[in-house]
Amino acid sequence: MERRTGCLQANIEFLHQALARLERDTREKINALGRDLVASRAEVATLRSTVEKLNGELMQFKAKEAAGSKKQ
Repeated sequence: MERRTGCLQANIEFLHQALARLERDTREKINALGRDLVASRAEVATLRSTVEKLNGELMQFKAKEAAGSKKQ
């Protein structure tokens, strides 16, 4: 009976350690994904700003071109 109890206790301890390891690994992965998400959002914001700037420059270029063609 003691042997069975000792074996069960060893299994319980092993499972607790495995669960703790999986929890730690999962938490690390979630934190890494969170940092990646923040970086991606910053990059998207930068790209949006660049696109808006380029659209503004394109509109100015088209306006100058239209004004130049009306004068001729």
